[in-house]
Amino acid sequence: MNLRKPNANDATGTTNRSRNVVQASGLCTTCLDGCKGNCDVFVSSFRGREVLYPGPFGHVTAGSDKEYPVDYSHLNIQGYAVGAVGLPDGVVADPDTAVFPSVDVETSYGWTQKVPLRVPIFTGALGSTEIARRNWEHFAIGAAISGITLVCGENVCGIDPELELNTDGKVASSPEMDRRIETYRRFHEGYGEVLVQMNVEDTRLGVAEYVLDKHNLDTIELKWGQGAKCIGGEIKVKSLERAVELKRRGYLVSPDPELPEVQAAYHDGAIKEFERHSRLGFVTKEAFMAEIARLRALGFRRITLKTGAYSMTELAMALTYCSEAEIDLLTIDGAGGGTGMSPWSMMNEWGIPTFYLQALAYDFAGRLTARGVRVPDLAIAGGFSSEDGIFKALAMGAPHIKAVCMGRALMIPGMVGKNIEKWIADEELPKTVSKFGSTIEEIFVTYEDLRARYGSAIHEIPLGAVGMYTFSQKVRTGLQQLMAGARKFRLSMISRSDLMCLTEEASRISGIPYVMEAYRSEAEAILDGYGR
Repeated sequence: MNLRKPNANDATGTTNRSRNVVQASGLCTTCLDGCKGNCDVFVSSFRGREVLYPGPFGHVTAGSDKEYPVDYSHLNIQGYAVGAVGLPDGVVADPDTAVFPSVDVETSYGWTQKVPLRVPIFTGALGSTEIARRNWEHFAIGAAISGITLVCGENVCGIDPELELNTDGKVASSPEMDRRIETYRRFHEGYGEVLVQMNVEDTRLGVAEYVLDKHNLDTIELKWGQGAKCIGGEIKVKSLERAVELKRRGYLVSPDPELPEVQAAYHDGAIKEFERHSRLGFVTKEAFMAEIARLRALGFRRITLKTGAYSMTELAMALTYCSEAEIDLLTIDGAGGGTGMSPWSMMNEWGIPTFYLQALAYDFAGRLTARGVRVPDLAIAGGFSSEDGIFKALAMGAPHIKAVCMGRALMIPGMVGKNIEKWIADEELPKTVSKFGSTIEEIFVTYEDLRARYGSAIHEIPLGAVGMYTFSQKVRTGLQQLMAGARKFRLSMISRSDLMCLTEEASRISGIPYVMEAYRSEAEAILDGYGR
């Protein structure tokens, strides 16, 4: 199986000269002296560290394209011709009542104070990246009108050009953070919430205190890495002055913008950008519990944790620590997803893939539950983009997985809608869009629904938000159809028995029956009883 060919990828703008490539290294079979490029090694020979990242940095989000031996495509959803569970009390299941628009796809998360979601999805962390900043209005309003949670990621205060610190070095004013929270709240209707993440730098800057005191946020999220996979969040900046400013705020900046030789290279034009990195966290149970106690004492009603594709040890730590601390939601992010800030090799070659990680999480949660331990509500992330993947993730992790965290799949509709708005204004609609019409009303299938909901306020909703809402409605309807096919009319009714594995390897990893064994005993009982 070809898992991945290093050394050339569209994400890094690199290509092989030869059609024949060495499998292990990705180098051309014949490397020619005088070759004009453009493989990874070729470009790295003069641009060095820049080639570590997908590009153009800040304008793209990139997703791992490594082919894992087992993934969610190795699962299929079971279908049934009889029965219906989850209909409202008193409703008798028949062909007139058990119809797919009746399926309830709402969910909720939280230890005691639940947060409802209209659809069992929420955004990935939209933090200090340029894409998040530039498209925030579309993402935030889109999430609010869709009735889902919006995660404001790490380092937003720390990179705010207008940040003001008090004499203790804590955040006194962050207009960018204010904008992010207030934009979501303008259209929030009781479903979902805006929550802010904190990493090491955010904690040092007093971000929790700021968003609580100024905005009275209910929820704060801690992170175990995952800003850029396992090494913490990072962005790139073009300006030497900006790089120096961020270093003086306490960030790690590479190369060091205060070194004379680096400044000389910048002025020569060789160094064109700087990376701003966050520090690695170091997790201990004592420190974790102390931080939870501190945040609760500040006044937060809910605390969540986002962790990544670490080893089994860290997964066990996350589940047990969160259970003891009564964490409201634990989001587990597997390898294979996408990001706008991770080194490309790390995105492909680091961490436990989502399918395997979810199988482990289900196993570990089951062990704890069997001992009478309450496991916190869980969410899974790592490459999901469609309703079938959401169904599979919820069923595979039932009853613990309550929702799916989606990164790029929820960002893309925001960017598409934003660009359609621009194309309409510039009279440059591409054929892929203009075939549906030339006006907003013709192009967006949900626009009149939103106009009916919001009246004249529809003009305050940017088209990126309309795109995000339209995508969420597609997911909602598609999920309703799949659930109706499985005869499950309420989300909490989905179970692992609604899945089958297409390969024996997937069955061994997940514990879900192989297709040739699923429901075999029930089928044989029917056969054995016939004609007797």
